[in-house]
Amino acid sequence: MPGQGRPDAGLVQLVIAVAGIYASFLTWAYLQEKLTTTPHGTPDAPERWHFPVFLNTVQSVFAASVGCVYLVASTPRGSPVPPVIPSRGILAPLALVALTNSLASPFGYASLAHIDYITFLLAKSCKLLPVMLLHVTVFRRRYPLHKYLVVAAVTAGVALFTLHSGKRPSHGGGDKSSSASGSGSSSSSSSVAWGMLLLAFNLLFDGLTNSTQDHIFRAFRPYGGPQMMCANNLMSTLVTGLYLVASPYLVASGLGDWLGMDVAAGGSAGELAAALAFMRRHPAVWKDVLGFAACGAVGQVFIFYTLSTFSSVLLVTVNVTRKMFTMILSVLAFGHRLSHMQWLGVGLVFGGIGVEAAVARREKVAREAARDGVKKDS
Repeated sequence: MPGQGRPDAGLVQLVIAVAGIYASFLTWAYLQEKLTTTPHGTPDAPERWHFPVFLNTVQSVFAASVGCVYLVASTPRGSPVPPVIPSRGILAPLALVALTNSLASPFGYASLAHIDYITFLLAKSCKLLPVMLLHVTVFRRRYPLHKYLVVAAVTAGVALFTLHSGKRPSHGGGDKSSSASGSGSSSSSSSVAWGMLLLAFNLLFDGLTNSTQDHIFRAFRPYGGPQMMCANNLMSTLVTGLYLVASPYLVASGLGDWLGMDVAAGGSAGELAAALAFMRRHPAVWKDVLGFAACGAVGQVFIFYTLSTFSSVLLVTVNVTRKMFTMILSVLAFGHRLSHMQWLGVGLVFGGIGVEAAVARREKVAREAARDGVKKDS
């Protein structure tokens, strides 16, 4: 079961796991920002990438293929390959994971039209927020005090960072006249607020995805990470593929504009045709799209490898530091400038997440020590 780890795991395996996560996901994040922020074409008529569902579909096809290879390769020699869908009862939660996972990314990409990538990264580091919100409101679960303090620190950090951001909408050109500051400031504030609302939906769907995956691992033991990776990406490909087929009809019905998706970029042809046409006009984008998909697929393998070889606590620690390095890479590679108050916001977020990771590690060590004590007594 993911999260338990193997006692015989050594230093070489640790280095491979951590290096694999860093290399794949830092490159993945770099390509994501490059894809979503780089203008193509002439300065007079620049074009930007607005095709998140197409991008997700390419990545899920890659990840499903790699996941199936990983499932076969991780099966002990002489043992049958475990089925991707072992029972009819697991279909509903797997379908929910595929749906929420497919819905999350379009909201995230749409938010980037209104907030900068650093704000996006910072908020995406706060996955504890939607998970706790769901558990408290839906499942009536109680948490220890330190978790509420962590949530308060993270929320304050994101708010501080956002309030001190001078970001204008990156896809609309912004207000060129600062003298018209009354309406310009109001427009900018409403745009950022809309971007944060879209990002909140993204985090909510992320929280639903993570909570449902946890439920699957608990309720359908010994269902493992390779099976989840393969099943989730196969079903996500089906969901997003159906959307791409339906997108021309969404354009014709007017639902595309209401949903906030840029399906109208290709006229009545929909997002699939529009994305392919975009890449025909700008062939260099193919390299970034395929690189993004490949890094995401390989990164998922290292995530599940770390879970099965070490523990979920190590994975949390690696992910916290990875997100910090991703933010540093974004600042260096794309020339973002942060104010002192924004750096304070960053410190509050990662400080809170670091405290959560440290407490989780201490609690896990205490549980393992108690379990070992019980075994010795018996």
